[in-house]
Parts: sequence; C-alpha cells; structure tokens
Amino acid sequence: MTALGRASGVCAGGWGDSGRAMRGPPPPLPVLFVVLVAAPGTRAAGYETCPTVQPDMLNVHLLPHTHDDVGWIKTVDQYYYGVRNVLHHGAVKNILDSVISALRAEPSRRFVYVEMAFFSRWWHQQTNATQQAVRELVRQGRLEFANGGWVMNDEAATHYGAIVDQMTLGLRFLQDTFGDDGRPRVAWHIDPFGHSREQASLFAQMGFDGIFLGRVDYQDKEMRKKKREMEMVWRASTSLQPPTADLFTGVLPNVYHPPKDLCWDLLCHDNHVVDDPADPGYNDKELAHYFLDVATYQRQSYRTNHTVMTMGDDFHYENANMWFSNLDKLIRLVNAEQANGSRVHVLYSTPACYLWELNKANLTWSLKEDDFFPYADGPHQFWTGYFSSRPALKRYERVSYNFLQVCKQLEALAGPAANVGPYGSGDSAPLEEAMAVLQHHDAITGTSRQLVADDFARRLAAGWGRCEVLLSNALARLSGSQEAFSICPELNISVCPLSQTSARFQVAIYNPLARKVDRMVRLPVSEGAFLVKDPSGHAVPSDVLLLPQPEGQKPSPELLFSASVPALGFSIYSVARVSLQNPKAHSPERIPQKSRTGVLVIQNEYIRATFSTKTGFLMQIEDMEQKLVLPVSQSFFWYSAGTWDLKNIDVFGVSGAYIFRPSQPEPSPVSSWAKIHLLKTPLVQEVHQNFSAWCSQVVRLYRGQRHLELEWTVGPIPLHDSFGKEVISRFDTPLDTKGYFYTDSNGREILKRRRNYRPTWNLNQTEPVAGNYYPVNTRIYITDRKKQLTVLTDRCQGGSSLQDGSLELMVHRRLLLDDKQGLGEPLLEEGSGSWVRGRHLVLLDMVGKAAMGHRLLAQKEVLAPQVVLAPDTGTPYHPGATQRTQFSGLRRELPPSVHLLTLARWGPETLLLRLEHQFASREGSGHNLSSPVTLNLLDLFSTFTITRLQETTLAANQPRASASRLKWTPNSGPIRNLPVHRPDPAAITLQPMEIRTFVAMVEWKSMPGPSGTPPSKPELFPLLFATGASAATH
Repeated sequence: MTALGRASGVCAGGWGDSGRAMRGPPPPLPVLFVVLVAAPGTRAAGYETCPTVQPDMLNVHLLPHTHDDVGWIKTVDQYYYGVRNVLHHGAVKNILDSVISALRAEPSRRFVYVEMAFFSRWWHQQTNATQQAVRELVRQGRLEFANGGWVMNDEAATHYGAIVDQMTLGLRFLQDTFGDDGRPRVAWHIDPFGHSREQASLFAQMGFDGIFLGRVDYQDKEMRKKKREMEMVWRASTSLQPPTADLFTGVLPNVYHPPKDLCWDLLCHDNHVVDDPADPGYNDKELAHYFLDVATYQRQSYRTNHTVMTMGDDFHYENANMWFSNLDKLIRLVNAEQANGSRVHVLYSTPACYLWELNKANLTWSLKEDDFFPYADGPHQFWTGYFSSRPALKRYERVSYNFLQVCKQLEALAGPAANVGPYGSGDSAPLEEAMAVLQHHDAITGTSRQLVADDFARRLAAGWGRCEVLLSNALARLSGSQEAFSICPELNISVCPLSQTSARFQVAIYNPLARKVDRMVRLPVSEGAFLVKDPSGHAVPSDVLLLPQPEGQKPSPELLFSASVPALGFSIYSVARVSLQNPKAHSPERIPQKSRTGVLVIQNEYIRATFSTKTGFLMQIEDMEQKLVLPVSQSFFWYSAGTWDLKNIDVFGVSGAYIFRPSQPEPSPVSSWAKIHLLKTPLVQEVHQNFSAWCSQVVRLYRGQRHLELEWTVGPIPLHDSFGKEVISRFDTPLDTKGYFYTDSNGREILKRRRNYRPTWNLNQTEPVAGNYYPVNTRIYITDRKKQLTVLTDRCQGGSSLQDGSLELMVHRRLLLDDKQGLGEPLLEEGSGSWVRGRHLVLLDMVGKAAMGHRLLAQKEVLAPQVVLAPDTGTPYHPGATQRTQFSGLRRELPPSVHLLTLARWGPETLLLRLEHQFASREGSGHNLSSPVTLNLLDLFSTFTITRLQETTLAANQPRASASRLKWTPNSGPIRNLPVHRPDPAAITLQPMEIRTFVAMVEWKSMPGPSGTPPSKPELFPLLFATGASAATH
C-alpha cells in the first residue's frame, strides 16, 4: 500500500490513469517449453546461486519486486484479474505473466515475489511447460520467494496463532511445489505499519535468516541513519535462549519504493534511459552520474560495502520489459563508469543475496530488544488508529480463528470421516485460506475500502459453510448419532432460531482447549420454564432471564446454565420446556434516580463490584479471596477526530482508517451518569448501564467466575454534530504506576511500555495521545508492583495509559475525513459494522499471581467452546453405533502451562501437532508455571495412535534436525548455537515460551464405519519432506 503523497519524490501516480489502463496486457507465455539460458555459475537454489560481487567496490544490489496487496482499494479477485482499474491499477495475473517472460529473455535478471495467495492461484492456471520453466527459474535463484506466507500479514492486529497458520499455508505451497529450491530465506515485511517483537520471534523460529523492513518511525530512522544502525540483530524474546528468537533485521533505505527519478513502470512518469547519442532525449551519462550520487549518499547510512535499492512498488511490472530494459541499461552504464575511476558496482540481486553479503562481512551488530510500535511517518501522523478500525471485522476474524481451530481439531480426531460423511463433503481448507487472507496488512487492520471489507467478510462466511459440514460429520462420527446440527452465529445479539422455536433441543459444546473448561451457556429461548440435563441425565441449575428491549417490545428470554466440557472434547446437554409459564423468570430491576444516594453491589464467591447509585458507574473492585480492594472508575469517552490544518494543507495528520489524531488531548465523556438496572439470580448478577442512545454496557459476574465481565455495546456513533468520534472505555484507579504500563505482543509475550518514551532513541513527542497508543491484542495491564489490574480484550484494540493509574481501550471509531494515506474514503461504516458489541474481562490480582490468571483466561477467550445445537430428533450414526453424550480427544489433560496450539490434518495418514509453553520465564512467583514441562505423547490421544514423530521448524517446512540459520554476532557478545536432539515421543520437554512443531504419522483407532467395517490400515510411512527436484515432480 502506497499513499499518493507519502513517498516524496517517488512515482506513485497511476490511480485510475485511463490512458495507461488502455494499454493491452503483455503477451502470454508461449505454450511450448523453452529451455532457459542459465546464468553463469548458477547451481542449486539458496545462497549458492547469488551473483558475483566486487569485494573492493561499493556493490549496489538492485531488487526488482512488486508489492501486491491481497485486497485494499479493490478486492482480491479484482486485483488478480485487473478489473475495475479505474479504482486502482493492479493486475497480478498480468504481472506474473510479464515477469516470467522477461526473466526468460535475459539470464542476468532476477525478481522477488511474496504473496502466495496470488502466486498459487496463477500457478494452478499455467501449462505444464510454463510450470517447468518457472521451476527452473526458481532453481537458478532468479525467481526468489521472500517471506512466502499466503499474505504479508499485519503485525499489530494479528494473533500469533493466525500468523503461524497463514505462514504455514504459504510455505507449504512452496515446499510442495518447488521443494527446498523455493524455500524463502528472508522475511520481507516492507509495508506493515509497525513491527512487533513476537513477529520477529516467530520468523526466527520458522528458520528465516533475516528480515527486511520498510516502515519504521521517522525519528527512529533518522537516528539509525546517523549512527549507521539501519541493520541490527533483533532479540525477540526474553524467555527463549539466544539465538532461538534472534533475527537479523535490516531497514530499507526508501521504504520499498525506487529512488527518486528512477521509476520505470507503467504507473510512473520518470524519464526512461535513453542511450542513443543521436536522440534529443539522450541522458545516459546524466542518469549514471545521478545514480552514483544516490548510491554514495545512501552508503553513508550503512556499514558494509553493500547497499540495496528496491526497484518496484505497488502492482509494478505489469509490463516487466519496461522496467527490466531500463535496469539493463542502467547496470551497463553505471558499471562502465568503472573505467573512469568509479568504485561502484551495480547488479541484479535479491533480498537473500544481499543478506548473504552482509553475513559474510562478519561484523558485530547492534542489538534491539523492544519493538517498532507505534509507527509515525511525520510529527502528526501516528499510525495507531488502525489498531481499532473496523472493530466488527476484527471480531469476526477472531471468532473465525476460534472456529477454524475447532474444525481442524475435529478433522484430526475423527479422521477421514470428517471430510466425507452423512452431511456431505466438509473441508477446513476454504476457511483456512479465507483466514489467511484476513491476516493481510490491509484486511485485519480495517484499512481497506468498504467494498473490500465486505468481500473479506464474505470469504469468511463461505469458509464457515464448508467447516460446518465438517463439524457435523465429525460430531456424528464421534457421538454415534446423526443430528441436524446447527450453529447460531448471532448469539452475541441473542438470535438463534432453533432454540427460540423449539420445545426440546440438544446443546453440544466442543472445547478446543487441552484442559477441562467450565462455561456459562446463554441461549435465547421462547417463553416458559426449562429443564436442562447434563450428559449423564442429571438436572443442572438454570435460570431464565428476561432482558429489557426497546420501548414497546416484549422482554427477550434467555436460558442460562453452567456447562462442564472435557479437554479437547464435547458435552451434550438436553433442554426441554416444561411449562409455557415461568413465574421464576428474572427481570432486571430499574434503580430509580431518586434513590441515587448510596452504592450498589454485585458479587459471587470471589469478586465484589461496587457501583455508585449517583452516577451509575463502577466504583470499586474487590477480590475477596486475595483480600484485595481497588477503587476503579470505568466509563466511556470519545475523542474528537482531528481536522485538516487549513493554514498548511500539506501537513498530514487527520484521523482516518490508519491515523489517530484527536483534536484535543482530553476526551469528552459520553455521559456524566448512566441509567442502571440490577439483575440478581443464583447463577449471575448484572448491572445494566445505559450511557446514551448509542452506548450501553452490562457488568456481569457469573457464579464461580474470578473476573469481572464488561459487555459493551457502541453504535451507531452519531455524526450530526459534524465531529468524527473515537470512543474509548477508560479505567481510572489510584495505582502509582510511574508512567509504565504493559501490553501483549500478538497475544503472546508481554512488553513493558513507558509514556512519552522510546527505548532506543530520544523521543520528541508531538502527539501526546496517539503517540502513546499501542496495539492490545489480548490484554493490557497496570501495576504498582503489589496490585495488578488487567483488562483482556476480545479483539485487537488500541490502548494506553495516559495518566498514572489509568487504562484506556479504543472500542469503536467513525470518521468523516480520509487521512490521505491512499485509501481515498473515510472510515464511515454503515449497516451492521456501525453497531458493535464486545467484552472486556477485568482481573484484579497480586502481582505474583497475575500471570496465571491472565494467561489462562486469555486462552479460554481466544479458544472459547463452540456451541452447536440440534433438535433432538437424531438417528444412530450407523446400526449398532454406541451413542456418546460426552467425549474427550485426550486420555489425560495437558498441564496448565502447556497449550495445544495446532492439531490438524497434514496428509492422508499424518497430522500436524504444535505444543507450546504459554508462560514466560520467571513469570508468576509462587507458582511453578514458568518451569520446563515434559510431556508423554504416547497414547495421549484417544482416537489415534502416533506411530512416528518428526520435529520440524515452526512453519513445518523443514526438519528441525537439518535446519540451520546464518550466524550473527550482536554487540552483546557471541552466541553458541543450541543443540537439537531427536524427539522422544515419551519425553517432549518445553521451555518457557517454546513452541515445538511435529509432523506425526498416525493410525486412527478402529472405529466401525458406516458399513460396520473398520477403516483400512495406513500405508507404509512416506517421506515427510521431499527436497529439490523430487518434490517439484509431485
């Protein structure tokens, strides 16, 4: 994504350029196979194929590349085929056709490609001859894949599990298609708007040798250029032993654009290289000298005799010959200047080859241990608004991640019966691909146009459909009963047709965690009294709640009961209406304003929450078990969005989809008081707060719950006063936090933040609000080193602590202006996206116990139980089938410190298994949860037996035993590589924050099939990893 005015001096024109759009696409590749002319010295792919450099010269590595957004101004499909170019010019199919032709025409040329969502689609449309030609280009190292994920994912709003999934999807495609020849050595995150430490850690654990970044804060970049620290070693974990999470990191000189006046694409307007002296436009000497000046200046910011220039931009190379013919001439002209004493050598190169030369320099590099948030590219352009943009889409993505893990687990547990069964053909792949697309840095961020955001949601919905069939097949197989299973996706707004119209129904609850979970289930029902029975047929306590509705509408009944679900399994509860009347139904009691002179209390066994009857606001939280009391005031506020500086229209900095810039540092309260209702039943106590016509909240305590739940509803945000609004929930306490607060990194490790401060440079703070905002993926907390207040989120939100003892989270934003970063429309959602409901979970703990609470609770929320309903009219799965109302896929629970990150089908007889230690080192004094854990995987799972185990790197594209990375020396001292031991399935040890990945050969337990016959035995164990040409022929 490139903004029109952002890349000063860089050609970024061509949006809807009808004159250029009229040009035809490049000619298609010939069908007949043409033998490629190999570049001198090319052998196997990898660093061995890199071009020759001149050791006594400045080597300028030209990197021809295209940056192809997987949805932004146009949808994924529109970008692939190049339709609706009036919106934004981009035609990925034409780009790839043209690039391959250009590479085949001249053996010195090289090219970099990144987005497998596009490349895999193009690949499957090619002839065998073209595919073989591309394989040869890859083998020669002339077509290099960088990054290799399905998309170039965002790093702020993404959950680490979803990042791992999308990277695995793309890298597996490359491994299956090209073998080790196609494996990327370098991560290439040139456009994400800030960079997380966890992302770097994940890349290191995937086996990448380094990463190149495009966007870093403008102040940070200037400092690094002066100190010549544009390249460094990034230590991305405080728990993993170096160099496990160390990643060499380079900051590119010009984001990812070409140098000024050196852009030769259809979308550019720079003068081409004219090397004919008879032509009036003859400019070869002028361009050569200009290039030498640029290279010499750029070298001053880097430490070796190598520097890099990114020769490409958004959707460039649709006519690749235009770019390459000019680069051919430039290389010839500049290198010819060596005869006149120039010490500059220019060459076609790739990110991996540039990295290889830096590694061979054998230098000691500076060490970075924090992250690259928040990102600003100017004094008033902090890219912290997108942390919260399009909150409905962000929630849909998070719920879809949850559902995808459920589907993949059931696909693994039930075996082939999950894919083909009584409900048809089910498959997790469509949802997996849709989820991968959603990780793109203009998707989950909320920074695409509305029509594209709608298309992202459509893709998720289509993926859900195929997964629901899979889920039904698997549940029928594992329960022994065929039911008309259905999912109610609108439970968050109390809509579920089956439960609202049925007198009898079943509730199957699947738990994707590897430990037992107790969960309150709420279902909208019809009027009456209900009997709920557990899997053993025993009645369980239940309540019917009559929830208030808009004036003139009848109260909406909800059935509430507590369910217990085994690890990696399901429990089936039965519900029956026993009476059309229910005199015991509970309705919230209105607390009239005239009695607002005291306090209101809700409590359970562990937590007590006190409210002011004068304001209706939360006043205090008490943990009765730990004897902790903390005054806490919580309410909603809104920042008025900034407006254009009319005195200097060139000053960017208005709030938009990307940027957060409030017009005033102090937000306005939504209301100074709230109307309140009180609801108390044996299972739940609630305070319903109504702050305004567009902002309300339910503060809730369930029986047995150790946290306070705040369910907020915001929207549609009013704009009648002509002010865009950015709405926050703020918690104010007397904690002496000394300017510090803490946020998670992609839902995993925790980073310490300090107000108005950056660890690696002296910050000139120009935006005291936006400049202190950070992405909060799952939690944010403050502490005075004795007490800790933690707030967990159900999606990514921007958050901060702008005053000591205060926390705030941005829950919604609706804006009237575009921030001029290329999107071209304001963040002005209409329809369902304008009205958002979500939850904050609040924990009060002693500091030593806090990690146990927030880590386990965060996993419970990210992987919440999946509720599936059926009308209780089922038939046996097959004659004689044993029906089960409770099932666990594990023979024993995993310890609390261990999380089953992935359980998924990998092949006909193989599964992908990831286990992680979910606690950091030295986390949680008084608890043993930060200690190493050893697991026995033998006979762990109940439906299959592991017959062979091979450990891999994190993305499962390399055997761990043979994987190696380039060695780098940070200025903290040399690092010894850690030994890799062959895994023993009976003793798998996990260190704090370690993720271990395995491909397991399995044999499913003999379960009678529909015909009564057991499944066939698996074939002999195949190779888990094919390499080189052998993989390319599969």
